Amino acid sequence: MRISSLSLHTLYTVLFYGLIPFIVARLLWRSIKAPAYRQRWQERFGYYQSAAQHDVIWFHAVSVGETETLFPLIKIIQQKHPGARLLITTTTPTGSARVSAVLKNTVQHVYLPYDIPGAVNRFMRHFKPRIAVIMETEIWPNLFNACAKQAIPLTLINARLSERSTRGYQKIPTLIKPVLAHVHIVSQSQQDTERFVAIGANRQQLKTVGNMKFDIDTSPDLLAHGAVMKAALFNTRFVWLIASTHHGEEAIFLSIYQEIKQHIPELLLVIVPRHPERFADVKKLCEQQQLKVITRTSKDNLHANTDVYLLDVMGELKHFYATADVAFVGGSMVNIGGHNILEAAAVGIPVLFGPFMANFKAIADNVLRAEAAIQCHNKPALIAAITHLYQDTVYRETLAKKGQAFVANNTGIVTKVYDILATQLTPECSFY
Repeated sequence: MRISSLSLHTLYTVLFYGLIPFIVARLLWRSIKAPAYRQRWQERFGYYQSAAQHDVIWFHAVSVGETETLFPLIKIIQQKHPGARLLITTTTPTGSARVSAVLKNTVQHVYLPYDIPGAVNRFMRHFKPRIAVIMETEIWPNLFNACAKQAIPLTLINARLSERSTRGYQKIPTLIKPVLAHVHIVSQSQQDTERFVAIGANRQQLKTVGNMKFDIDTSPDLLAHGAVMKAALFNTRFVWLIASTHHGEEAIFLSIYQEIKQHIPELLLVIVPRHPERFADVKKLCEQQQLKVITRTSKDNLHANTDVYLLDVMGELKHFYATADVAFVGGSMVNIGGHNILEAAAVGIPVLFGPFMANFKAIADNVLRAEAAIQCHNKPALIAAITHLYQDTVYRETLAKKGQAFVANNTGIVTKVYDILATQLTPECSFY
């Protein structure tokens, strides 16, 4: 028996309400290592302590990666529309911290409300968004329906849809298709566009423009600052930076480091965990491996016998890329789906990544086709790649230049996205 759209939507809402105690328990559990998860939890239910500006232009970015991608677009809007009232929501405290650090008090920020009618309606009444812009793929039925009922133009930008997610959404067409009926979608690739059509999106409301992640700020000042930091912090060490690591990855790299160190005495491993609540665990793991580790926050000086430099702060990764000789981007040696390799490539260092790149498949395929990065499927491949890059400076420089060119050849997407959204920034205009 086919379930009606209304019945399935009601079932979804009931189930979400039922999950709330478990969601709150998970917040409390995560707050043991990351206390920020205990803070401002009322915002997730649509309750706010401060007064809000109304008629806002609202952007949502889940966490750090999405906020970093969003910032160039926000800065264009602030330059061209200085009177615009901007609201940015995030889901994670790390995303919240980046919004505060980069945009400071030039925007409002709260956490995204849970997708239950009460929280969503309180959010809408409090801020009265004029338009809604959501990064990548966040499909929330109650939130999207509220936008439709209140005639708030809603756009997914930099939208992507994996093959796995497509299969999942295709199992609930009576829920998803009505939700997407009033949504405009600006996708990363033609493949993403076809997948959105496959789950019920209206092809007339889809545009394919490319990936905003290519628009990266690599100013001469940033590169110069990186060079100064390298001289001050690492001197003549050969720096292998491992970025955005997850549980299970650090052990792999520490094992590889100890093997390679025998052949590259000046090798230094710089580790940047993806989540701040793991900083202490990673430091402990290094110490258990009998490795000499210092942290960024300790401000200790590097010694000749230092093995690992742990970057235990947020917001400095881009500058530390500029201090490295080689970078490996994590989330790809364990089945996380990978992370953005473009920031590392843009600063002009060779980039490596692992076999698990489902979330960045198009970028991974294209950068490999351009011979502008190296994919390492296992430990022997990693050891071989690092050794080759260390020994062959010409190869290292060539790979770095190809990576920079790969990024440069795909920029300009943020401007295209702005041009699409610009018509919404004046109330009398429509989307296209």
